[in-house]
Amino acid sequence: MSDTADPDPVVKGGDEIAYEPVDAAEGLSKGVLIDESDGAPNFAMRRFELPPGAEVPRHTNAVEHEQYVLTGEYVVGVGDEEHTVSPGDALLIPAGVEHWYRNEGDEPGAFLCAVPNGDDTIELVE
Repeated sequence: MSDTADPDPVVKGGDEIAYEPVDAAEGLSKGVLIDESDGAPNFAMRRFELPPGAEVPRHTNAVEHEQYVLTGEYVVGVGDEEHTVSPGDALLIPAGVEHWYRNEGDEPGAFLCAVPNGDDTIELVE
């Protein structure tokens, strides 16, 4: 956690969030909602969009992350299990646990993801 004391409040409109493609996952895009650059001392919050047919390959992250499904229905693999998730579902993916995503439906999926600030190494699993 950061030693930043008394950060200033931040309010961003949705039109201020830039979405960029994620290199390792064709079709997946990410928008950083709040992070250290906004003065957030502990966590970054991001929004991911997973269009129909998109897949995120099996990978691990060096940090834990929590996710909240906003829209759509898609498959999330965590460890050796697959789960179909839909709006309102929440996930905890501990650091180092293999996970992946697959949108087999006709509707786009979207989720929020919160991670601790700092370095995060992502490793693709073959």
